[in-house]
Amino acid sequence: LKQDHDHRIILCASSRRIPQYLDQMLWGRGMGAILTSGTLKTGRLVLMHDATIDRTTNGSGKVSELTLDSIRNCYLKAADSTLTDLRVPTLDEVFEISKDRIMLNIDKGYWIFDDVYALAEKAGTTRQIIMKGDQAADQVLESFGRYLDRVFYMPIVNLNKEGAEEAIADFQEKIRPVAYELLYKSDTCQTPLRVKNQLAGKSLIWYNTMWNGMSGSRYDDRAVDDPDRVYGYLIDSLNARIIQTDRPGFLIRYLVSRGQH
Repeated sequence: LKQDHDHRIILCASSRRIPQYLDQMLWGRGMGAILTSGTLKTGRLVLMHDATIDRTTNGSGKVSELTLDSIRNCYLKAADSTLTDLRVPTLDEVFEISKDRIMLNIDKGYWIFDDVYALAEKAGTTRQIIMKGDQAADQVLESFGRYLDRVFYMPIVNLNKEGAEEAIADFQEKIRPVAYELLYKSDTCQTPLRVKNQLAGKSLIWYNTMWNGMSGSRYDDRAVDDPDRVYGYLIDSLNARIIQTDRPGFLIRYLVSRGQH
């Protein structure tokens, strides 16, 4: 992450894509996984995006009201909602298989990070952890400051909001994050071009291409027909070094063709 001279692009895939691309994720270069954590009734942390398991498994119920045994009886659904033979993993299990292999972005983990960090410390994966949030720099220092020299913290900044560039300048002065996740809704927004220069040689830039409107019109489904207009633009014009995608296989092949993976 700190090798700014490296021309390779870091790819981040959502955790539901890990089973399909496990070998590439764990043995590839510049790879990361997006992990969304939920807390069971017993306090055990599992990988679960929603507050309930209804949409992503063949079970039902709130994560916070389930035990590990009950959630282990459920099977995960694929992207097309068909059942797989995969079970819901616990966060410590993912830490164990990921040790010294890939970076792990803990999505929606800001307010339970004491528990997340305890597991990571036990597994020896603290320097693989990426934490993100949209809080201001002073709030991050107050609530998260004790972890800033142990994990990677990346602010999420919506470039369409007033004061976005000032917020980045504040972070640069007080924390100097290794990277920022930047969002912008429309291609007419000029802030990404200015922020590219603001952060050049200082911090890396992360863009999310999973859905339309997160990086303007540059999103995964559009990239299938014209990857240069999506991934190429973000890399070449906006200086993206980290791309979050729901199409890791496709993006890997594109980056290989450019000599950037």
